[in-house]
Amino acid sequence: MQFGIFSVGDVTKNPVTGQTPSEHERINAMTQIALKAEEVGLDVFATGEHHNEPFVPSSPTTHLGYIAAKTKKLQLSTSTTLITTNDPVKIAEDYSFLQHLADGRVDLMMGRGNFGPVYPWFGKDITQGIPLALENYELLRRLWREKDVNWQGKFRTPLQGFTATPRPLDDVAPFVWHGSIRSVEIADQAAFYGDGFFHNNIFWNKEHTAKMVQIYRKRFEQYGHGQADQAIVGLGGQTFIADTEAEAKKQFRPFFDNAPVYGGGPSLEQFTEMTPLTVGTVEQVIDRTMQFADWVGDYQRQLFLVDHAGLPLEVVLNQIEILGTQVVPELRRRMEERRPDHVPSDPPTHSSLVAAREAGEQNPHFQIHPAQH
Repeated sequence: MQFGIFSVGDVTKNPVTGQTPSEHERINAMTQIALKAEEVGLDVFATGEHHNEPFVPSSPTTHLGYIAAKTKKLQLSTSTTLITTNDPVKIAEDYSFLQHLADGRVDLMMGRGNFGPVYPWFGKDITQGIPLALENYELLRRLWREKDVNWQGKFRTPLQGFTATPRPLDDVAPFVWHGSIRSVEIADQAAFYGDGFFHNNIFWNKEHTAKMVQIYRKRFEQYGHGQADQAIVGLGGQTFIADTEAEAKKQFRPFFDNAPVYGGGPSLEQFTEMTPLTVGTVEQVIDRTMQFADWVGDYQRQLFLVDHAGLPLEVVLNQIEILGTQVVPELRRRMEERRPDHVPSDPPTHSSLVAAREAGEQNPHFQIHPAQH
């Protein structure tokens, strides 16, 4: 199973010191967070994509390419690649290029974003969000899999004999996750293609998360990609860890109470009861994260958000140290202990996709749905 860190790249004032990092400092901090994740044995670093304040990651492939040069094993991903407002041609070329730079250590998560004004900034209509996501991704898949693309759709100019360059590394497209919080159409899209489904459940109760994942799993099986419990699932999570629960809450509460995404809403105690946020000891984080598999079934990727709400970098790096050395090793053991033999332990990687193609295997996780040939 893969464990890692995702960052939304927010620039938020530290409520304890009153200081706000500069954009330069925040970008550098995200880089250090990724390097720390590899250092302590985590598998994945994923960055968001935003084009509005107070966020900095407007160019994920630029940042991930820089991180690729400084790492050796870390899987580089996105917690959102905006499939609606980005041109599929640019996505195809940018991420193929990144594949080459990172020797294949790349996958990405398609999403629609959560900030409406971005759509007109890029000449798109927010009321067409779902149709945009569906059409753009269909084109993106073809651009990665066909050298001469003839295509016409509703939302961009037609293509005639177009070839995206560079071609994907080893002529194998990056593995794709589809991230959605509440859109059944996106869960269905992920299932239709046999792609991964990531439910970023950090603000949602377990009942909603379980429902969305179950929709994806059921349709994954209906589309002929394998059994429902073999579908490729990822989840989000939030933690803050200290030696005691009381100490963890004491340290984290000022950040929770004042962060724009939390402030003025439910109390810390209410939020931890309703959502996956776990503020407590190492064992509490382990026990709570193990419950996720009870909610959605055995899954393949768990990403934690630990660098938001104005938390200072030194605190975040310490949190990653604890996750990598004390939490994740035990989670790996327990997750694999409960996993049935027929359920994949990891999502597809570049090397596994290449190996499957070369072996001519008909593994359902590596097939393109017949309707797409």
